[in-house]
Amino acid sequence: MKLLFTHEKFGAFAGAESNISATAGELKQRGHSVGILHGASTNKGEAAWEKTFEDRFPLNGAGNAACVSTAVRTFQPDAVYVHKMADLEVLEALLEAGVPLVRMVHDHDLYCMRSSRYNYFTRRVCERAVSPYCLVPCGAFVARNAEGRLTWVSYSSKTKELQLNREFDCLVVATHFMKQELVRNGFDPGRIEIHPPVPRTGDSSSHSSFSDRNLIIYAGQIVRGKGVDVLLESLALVGTPFECFIFGDGNHRAYCEKLAGKLGLNARVHFKGYVPQEELKLYYREASLAVMSSVWPEPFGAVGLEAMSLGLPVVAFDAGGIKEWLLNGYNGYRVPWMDRAAFAARVEDLLRDKPLARRMGEQGRKMVSECYEFSAYIDGLEGLFARVAEKAGISA
Repeated sequence: MKLLFTHEKFGAFAGAESNISATAGELKQRGHSVGILHGASTNKGEAAWEKTFEDRFPLNGAGNAACVSTAVRTFQPDAVYVHKMADLEVLEALLEAGVPLVRMVHDHDLYCMRSSRYNYFTRRVCERAVSPYCLVPCGAFVARNAEGRLTWVSYSSKTKELQLNREFDCLVVATHFMKQELVRNGFDPGRIEIHPPVPRTGDSSSHSSFSDRNLIIYAGQIVRGKGVDVLLESLALVGTPFECFIFGDGNHRAYCEKLAGKLGLNARVHFKGYVPQEELKLYYREASLAVMSSVWPEPFGAVGLEAMSLGLPVVAFDAGGIKEWLLNGYNGYRVPWMDRAAFAARVEDLLRDKPLARRMGEQGRKMVSECYEFSAYIDGLEGLFARVAEKAGISA
């Protein structure tokens, strides 16, 4: 098949980009042709993307409808696989092109004007559909973009975006939680399929060391919804000696670095910035546990599965879809939302009891290998693309 990926960025950045790169690479290895219609460069990991996507169609921002037309006419895809894309001109042009459209809903951008799905002031999780109510209580008319700049959010544009996406042939989500969120916002449940975007785990025989170094790993964006500030406040309550490496970047990093200093954590917590995935695995192998501090309702949390695949237990707040793979007391601990003392206690339990940590880590590793296998994930997507193409009368 010929599959045209569509995304707002080009290059490595966060979870969505990792998934795109791994998925496209595997589909290409299986004999499919993959191209990409894309927005701005991230200036990270572009060489790998260029190797995967030999057919590239950049959006120019001024005539995006023409860019879409050129991409579809030149590449002639059997299906278009849309990832994060809010540009209405692009969405309308794709629908007008008449090709089968599949949308991967990575997060809450599609149906939340602030993208975070929680109240900015109280951090309470929102359970409402998009409506005029969004405009005032949480200040949804102003949000931060990926570069950290405040931007105006148009309610009419958001409702139009929802309307256009409801016309797609199929929407892919990672969890039952995300499917419920889409249904809440008026999407046909019959057009929604659950395919957890599992990471490529590599060597399953590799295990963490659980050394006396007591290394804790956080990997992800450093934005307010990821709760790194809450993680720091939790770690400040841990009495057992430890080190914590925080991998990632984002508009909340400077604030969190200052907070670490105020909490007296500078000697124990180290902000490492972005590192390539293969390098990150080397740190995982030296660690004793991984932490996820998301306070927004996490759509899935694939980084937790990456840690589990290397035999690490995970401690995370009970937020969103995390409960669908983090089984409390089995492969780690799911802590009540924003409960810093409980988070610290669970981290301390695993640092002090290495046999317990090893047992939970091994149970997590087994769970990933049995239930979240990358090849099976790609099999599911291949079947989906074949079905939408056949329904449209395209011989794949």
